[in-house]
Amino acid sequence: MKWNQYRLKTTTEAEDIVSSMLMDLGIEGVQIEDKVPLTKEDKEQMFVDILPEIAEDDGTAYLTFYLEEEEDAASILMNIRKELEEMRSYLEVGECTIEESQTEDVDWVNNWKQYFHQFYIDDILVIPSWEQVEEKDSDKLVIHIDPGTAFGTGMHETTQLCIRQLKKYVKPDTQILDVGCGSGILGMLALKFGAAHSVGTDLDPCAIDATHENMEVNGIGRDQYEVMIGNIIDDPAVQDAVGYEKYDIVAANILADVLVPLTPVIIGQLKHGGIYITSGIIDDKEQTVVDAVKAAGLEVLEVNHQGEWVSVTARKN
Repeated sequence: MKWNQYRLKTTTEAEDIVSSMLMDLGIEGVQIEDKVPLTKEDKEQMFVDILPEIAEDDGTAYLTFYLEEEEDAASILMNIRKELEEMRSYLEVGECTIEESQTEDVDWVNNWKQYFHQFYIDDILVIPSWEQVEEKDSDKLVIHIDPGTAFGTGMHETTQLCIRQLKKYVKPDTQILDVGCGSGILGMLALKFGAAHSVGTDLDPCAIDATHENMEVNGIGRDQYEVMIGNIIDDPAVQDAVGYEKYDIVAANILADVLVPLTPVIIGQLKHGGIYITSGIIDDKEQTVVDAVKAAGLEVLEVNHQGEWVSVTARKN
């Protein structure tokens, strides 16, 4: 099926109100493009440490929306233009020109499958559900994982750095806490390595379903793990739910700017002698994290690199 695509030029001042107006007219899924700089809070919610340079905000915003071919586009566009004209009396809405084009219907949920294939992390085979394990891989540890909507397939260097450290430090009685668990891959592999129990926390609600699905497909029962949503850095309820001084390993594959405030908090969850495994650190932030780890009273055991990424492993004495 083909869709009619419309790109409305307005202002950053008006983008939220215009977007709300479009939704009030029955239009769903409005895409907003602008050059407004991200706030510190926005960056903390993202899974990146380096953002591309963007041009200075010029006050222009573009709102893109779609209508099915059989919809009465002329009537809908007339109502949109009428609403925009009324807004001009109290709001700078800009040019309000609307560009029209046509696009093919795309199965966005499944289209990424053509790009994600099985791969190795040392002697571990990571394989999506739609591919088969070959006979030559029968002696490898196999985990099944689909990318889905939550972060973490094991393909990124930061995840691989964490996985190698988990393999080194996990023991049969290990209790592990994974902060920023995403798809649940670190907790799942820790259990595959022999850990007794895993707890994961994340800010993204998608992590709940993703972790449950990935654990189930890998034969891990609900009694072996927990996953919860919340910010362990500043939410006492999450800290209490996670528990204190009960974890042999805390893993945090996040960002340097998040690891800095996280570290002095997370030592409360670690047992004495517990291991703190961090990653998600771009190389020029290495010293920042090392300093934060030492300032929290932890002993730095290892600093490992892969590409431009860094993992810092420490111990609570």
